[in-house]
Amino acid sequence: MNPKRNHNHILSAFLVSILATISMQEADACTRVVYETGNATYITGRTMDWMDPKAQTALWVFPKGMKRDGGVGKNPIQWTSKYGSLAVSFYDIGTADGMNEMGLTANILYLKETEWGDAAASDKPSLSAGAWGQYFLDQFATVKEAADAMKDPAFVIIAPALPNGHAAGLHLSLSDATGDSAILEYIGGKLVMHHGRQYPVMTNSPTFDQQLALNAYWEQVGGKHALPGTIRAADRFVRATYNLKSSTKYKDTDLAVASVFSQMRAISVPLGLADPENPNNAMTLWRTVSDHGSKMFYFESVIFPSVSWIDFSKVDFSEGAAPKTIRIERGQALAGELSASFKAAEPFKWLGVE
Repeated sequence: MNPKRNHNHILSAFLVSILATISMQEADACTRVVYETGNATYITGRTMDWMDPKAQTALWVFPKGMKRDGGVGKNPIQWTSKYGSLAVSFYDIGTADGMNEMGLTANILYLKETEWGDAAASDKPSLSAGAWGQYFLDQFATVKEAADAMKDPAFVIIAPALPNGHAAGLHLSLSDATGDSAILEYIGGKLVMHHGRQYPVMTNSPTFDQQLALNAYWEQVGGKHALPGTIRAADRFVRATYNLKSSTKYKDTDLAVASVFSQMRAISVPLGLADPENPNNAMTLWRTVSDHGSKMFYFESVIFPSVSWIDFSKVDFSEGAAPKTIRIERGQALAGELSASFKAAEPFKWLGVE
């Protein structure tokens, strides 16, 4: 038997089994990529895709020196933020996205296959799933620091249902100014981590290892003649990977940021799009772009006609500064540099906190 043909047959059978699994799942959307510029700097882009266009969203400035705790359980973990950060909250119960003053970016995406494990069976302190992304923004300067710490996590995660009733199945991506990347998932109650620059793309279901297998198949097919075109996470993973690899590495900062935005827009799901067979296939609500090197954080709501951004050099992240926010609401124009538009506010409570 031809070894190459046999390998392709086995791979095809494996892919068929994965695709069959995907077809039986509810699939929520979100996409994240890490782009390398022509200057060997890095920019992370993500789409927030969700079924509820009225989900509350806000931008937050959190200073260093904030006293934090995990919020839920009998023994919530406690920490003090080492770094200030710009965060995007979702449903006013958690940090979905953000970048800290060292350039570390955290992006939370939906993952149906998540199994957090039995927190009650552990003697470790607990952390609300809503605080997961913020914990990393507060504590770490690089992906390597975070990955090393997660070899033996200091906490267990408790994940009550989201405000719309859906389970808080989540996975987390981290990226930094060196181009390093990490994908963290809880599968079968255990943390699974993929760490390295070779993981610049992330979507949703299936689990990351299966996404990599699917993408390997499509790389053999080649993207110039055919790419999978549905809004399913597996298809978006393939298209996002192809677009990222095919994109010019611009040295011009404006063009580099524009390239990432164009990739995020190209992979976005139109507002109001519905999939009758998979009702949780979700529309894009907003997009963010984190320029790790220049410390610029860009935000684009699909409802507003303009892009806004925050220049970290104009933000007070110093210890003792007040947390501040900007609500993302219709009727409020958002455009241009927003650092002067933040207003002091009490931070939101983590998912599960009464």
